[in-house]
Amino acid sequence: MSIPTISLNCASQEEIASSLREACINVGFFYLEDHSIPQSLLDNVFIQSKQLFCLPMQQKRELSDSILTRGYTRFGEETLDPINQIRGDTKEGFYIGDEVDVQHMDPKKLKGPNVWPTNANCSMTDEESRLFRDTMERYRREAVRVCMELVRYFAISLTSSNPHLFDEYFTEPSTFIRLLHYSAEESAPSEGVYACGAHSDYGMLTLLLTDDNPGLQIQTKDGTWVDVPPKKGAFVVNIGDMFERWTNGLFKSTVHRVITPKDANERYSVPFFFEPNFDALVECLESCCNKDNPAKYPPITAGENFLN
Repeated sequence: MSIPTISLNCASQEEIASSLREACINVGFFYLEDHSIPQSLLDNVFIQSKQLFCLPMQQKRELSDSILTRGYTRFGEETLDPINQIRGDTKEGFYIGDEVDVQHMDPKKLKGPNVWPTNANCSMTDEESRLFRDTMERYRREAVRVCMELVRYFAISLTSSNPHLFDEYFTEPSTFIRLLHYSAEESAPSEGVYACGAHSDYGMLTLLLTDDNPGLQIQTKDGTWVDVPPKKGAFVVNIGDMFERWTNGLFKSTVHRVITPKDANERYSVPFFFEPNFDALVECLESCCNKDNPAKYPPITAGENFLN
């Protein structure tokens, strides 16, 4: 299996939509080029991420909100494949969601303020913490723009004509930036040790920004694991379980994992999770079902899908 590459600088919307449809039906993953996010911004996201993870462990642990699922997660805290893992993933992370002030927060919908590093809660200077937040907020805006562009191409690919099929579901999209730092510890799948255990993403769409270190793998239909090498300047994009559900299984949410090879460097990556409005009702699209292929899944809201 090869990972297709899709450019947003193609001649026509129909060509892009057709390529996306083929990629999502056959692989569930693709590289995305010519997305127009400046390389300087992508580089700066990694610079800021590394600075955050270089903080002393005690300071990082203070930067956490377990109620809203924001901020720091320690090495080994997540076990994404509990059947095959004997201990947690060999990575640490930092969640950044949509910024909602305290007056409008809603913990039931995981809406509220982020946990930002500041001079008051860690050893970053005021200028360093300001630059960290500014970089992440700018990156979120750019990633949302790219995701909305993809969503409209997906709409064309599923209707042949209407790019605005999904617009009403993304008036207030839910987004998460996840900064990840993998240790250099070698993975040992036969011993249950993984950098990131095998899983599929739960939601709609993931843009993955990764450094130049290998590790990501996807699983083919026959169970074989295939490497997804880093590609400078390109995102690795995959669809999640909710989009598979929305398309009645036409688009594939592919299982993936991260394996740290022997003598590897530490690895950094930044998945950006893009989801519909929390209350958006996800039910089988008319173009994806008929009397011979009825809906396989009952309707569910995006929020219920997330919380489940």
